Amino acid sequence: MARELRGGVTTFFAMAYIILLNPIILGGAKDVTGAQLSIPQLTTMTALSAAVTTVIMGLVGNAPLALAAGLGINAVVAFQAAPEMTWPQAMGLVVIEGAIIVLLALTGVRERIMNAIPLALKHAIAVGIGAFIALVGLVDSGFVTSNAASPPLALGTGGHLETWPTVVFAFALLLMIVLYVRKVQGAILIGIVAATVLAVVIQANASVKDGGWGVVTPDMPDKLFASPDFGLLGEVDLFGGFGRAGVVTALVVLFTLVLSGFFDAMGTILGVSDEAGLVDERGQVPRLGRVLSVDGVSAALGGVTSSSANTVFVESAAGVGEGARTGLANLATGALFAVTLFLTPLAQVVPAQAAAPALVVVGALMMAQVAKLDWDDIGITIPAFLTIVFMPFTYSITNGIGAGVVSYTLVQAALGRWRRTHWLLWVISAVFVVYFGLNVVEKIFGIK
Repeated sequence: MARELRGGVTTFFAMAYIILLNPIILGGAKDVTGAQLSIPQLTTMTALSAAVTTVIMGLVGNAPLALAAGLGINAVVAFQAAPEMTWPQAMGLVVIEGAIIVLLALTGVRERIMNAIPLALKHAIAVGIGAFIALVGLVDSGFVTSNAASPPLALGTGGHLETWPTVVFAFALLLMIVLYVRKVQGAILIGIVAATVLAVVIQANASVKDGGWGVVTPDMPDKLFASPDFGLLGEVDLFGGFGRAGVVTALVVLFTLVLSGFFDAMGTILGVSDEAGLVDERGQVPRLGRVLSVDGVSAALGGVTSSSANTVFVESAAGVGEGARTGLANLATGALFAVTLFLTPLAQVVPAQAAAPALVVVGALMMAQVAKLDWDDIGITIPAFLTIVFMPFTYSITNGIGAGVVSYTLVQAALGRWRRTHWLLWVISAVFVVYFGLNVVEKIFGIK
């Protein structure tokens, strides 16, 4: 029980940033009428939906898979849906997306699709997610930064590590590595707490430029408690978006939401479950039907709370790294999200530089599954490689899965093995071809 609770706490700290980041993304956008969502209300709804859906997954799915508003999906809502319709109408599409995913889960279609993916590609998905979450950790902490010039990514500031936040990141990463290889229980959690304390001390005594810490600045709050604001709960217009934006535009947005939510969660479920040792010898996840159904319900609940679609968080791997294996870990994670409804000031204490190193460490552990791939089999070499590299290089789990599936079916056909390829993979490949060519479809129909 102790390791489950420790894993649940670690997962919370690794993904707590979403409580602040999701409101920034959604609150910074305007809908077609120019209206903006309230940051305090979004903060409350983000924490509420994460708490409820994570607990439901723990009770129903009995899996250490925490959920919250999905990054990437919230960007679709904010910058693709909202400019074409009102916020309630955009959230209505999110509810419809969740309903479609639930329907696919209840009919067994989603489970059959996941089981149709070859075991080798499932391992590649886990490896790709490892690389992806490591890059997420490096970028979120500012240890790696983007650059408009060449090269597109660089170390720290202009290729140099010269800020106090990077010192905190390096301290946390090295401490976690030392503790982990020494098999110290709670290594990742200890690293997060120790780094947070260091960050608070540095912020109080050193000069750090505004925004230097990223989304969360480690200042001790003036107060511990804040009253939650539930004003956005239930602000949903299910079908109004089709009338406001037009059927074709609304369908394109809905298609993007469904595909992103479907395959992002699928990849994360497979990757985290594989890392936790929960898959069987055929690469199948136990209680998968329940897990997928909860994921769909959670997406819809995100629309009801106006926090955008909830999805399984890849940061759950941080908790798995601390020993989480069952839904008990989710109860701990969900309880902490519920507590943040009243302790939102404390959520602003743990900076990305303290939590992100956990993603790098766990990413390294997930990458070890690359040894399970048969690199001598030309039929899997290229698809596995594309699956792995597309995730971090395009910053999308969905893109990685799409590249892997499409290339796998193509390679198998080229090798004359097309009859041995599950027919569902051909269907999925066709869907992904449409997904990758969505910009062309938008131009054909004159969609912005």
